Amino acid sequence: MIGVDRRRLRRSAADLRAALVYPLTTDVRLFGAGLVTIGTYVLLVLSTYPQFTRQLLERDVTDVTYGVSVLTREVYLTRGWLGLALVVVYSLLTGVAVTNAVTLLRHRRRSGATSIAGILPGVLAAGCASCGAGVLGALGFVGAMAVLPYDGTLLRVGGIALLLVFLARAGDPRTCSIGAGGGTDRGASAE
Repeated sequence: MIGVDRRRLRRSAADLRAALVYPLTTDVRLFGAGLVTIGTYVLLVLSTYPQFTRQLLERDVTDVTYGVSVLTREVYLTRGWLGLALVVVYSLLTGVAVTNAVTLLRHRRRSGATSIAGILPGVLAAGCASCGAGVLGALGFVGAMAVLPYDGTLLRVGGIALLLVFLARAGDPRTCSIGAGGGTDRGASAE
């Protein structure tokens, strides 16, 4: 019984490693993952103080770099290194997850809705879990994050955990068949 769990754990670690390395396999994938990572970071940082961001962007859209730098400093001052590190790690994992999800969707396009259902958890995890502060603030629940334990840090850690579980479950998207049968088949490579 313990041997089976260890094998499963080793297999999940190997699949996670394969998923994390996949965007590094070509320059195009790396560039795409980098764009998504930067976009996610900017979105997460700007969503920490939605009123400030709205006023800044209404005045002049080109001030976005100023807003990102000011709000990055503010994230550091309010949440410390841990809070800033969580935003950076979440952005990186989102870049990897979106790159892998695009590849999965492209390879499974012919199988229709089952493919989309297979990659949807990763896209949803990439889209909502860490930006709780921004989403809640944008919806008018500005004080909601203050009510959460540790000012929402656990929500961000949970988002990162969801992304890691999705990536470990999917593995290398060139050999994954999540959408086809619910399991994974690492037999033949699709590329």
